[in-house]
Amino acid sequence: MNHWWVIVNPAAGRPGEVLARVERALAAHGIHADVQKSESPDHLNEIVAAGKEEGVRCFAGVGGDGTAHLLLNALMAQDWETPPGLAILPAGSGSDFVRTFGLPRTIEGAVPHLASPDWYTADILEVVGAFGRVYSLNAVEAGVGAAAVGAASRMPRWVGERRYAVAFWVTLPRFGWDEVDVTVDDRKRIAGRAIAVVVANGQFFGGGMNIAPRASVADGQADVQVFAGPRRKAFSVMPRVIRGMHLTHKNVQRLVGSTIAVDVPDHWPIEADGEFIGRGPISVTVVPAAIEFKI
Repeated sequence: MNHWWVIVNPAAGRPGEVLARVERALAAHGIHADVQKSESPDHLNEIVAAGKEEGVRCFAGVGGDGTAHLLLNALMAQDWETPPGLAILPAGSGSDFVRTFGLPRTIEGAVPHLASPDWYTADILEVVGAFGRVYSLNAVEAGVGAAAVGAASRMPRWVGERRYAVAFWVTLPRFGWDEVDVTVDDRKRIAGRAIAVVVANGQFFGGGMNIAPRASVADGQADVQVFAGPRRKAFSVMPRVIRGMHLTHKNVQRLVGSTIAVDVPDHWPIEADGEFIGRGPISVTVVPAAIEFKI
């Protein structure tokens, strides 16, 4: 199963460096792989389709969580008899999914794992809304955090992993809390005024925030959190989120389940894996054992 197609996002990392770093690391560890350069999401889909046609089942994305998100969706657009293999060679400003597994967050540190026999059968999230159907590897968020994703994307590259945290505090004063209604497995419900809803598969997001310390990517369930209270409460909640100690805060409500209906205002933004995907109400379903993740 370990013949790899390695797909490089040329926009990740420092311009012009990533492709050379990947090729050097592969050569240094004697790993044979076909290295492809993706020019756009549509091109990425074409690369995955071509690889599948040639019998390839293992694809590694070189970039951040956004690159992994696009690669996952390209994989899920194909029909597989058995789950495909997915690896992440981190080269972007944020690589949160690999933190759940304690994996290296550099190209050079991650490449040797491509030769290992170790795989982890992982769940993913299927997200459906007015925008259509999207798959998420790590986490989906509605509300202020999703609005912060747009602000983070406009920040200079040197801000690095801090960009989401900075963008959150910039966005917070302009984002109003509103009525939300979250139903899990058709029987558990959280309703009321809130500022954000998070549905997590992995444990970390936003550049290392430990949003879901109890989450597992292999239990068939998602970790659902609703953040209530006025804006000023964020000053006590967010420092706890960074350390994964927020679940006992009175303004955080948590449920777990496999099917989640998130009814939020039509104008609320939605993000998945750090990528803006649309606005308004969504449904999220856990797809169990959808991929083999390289660890």
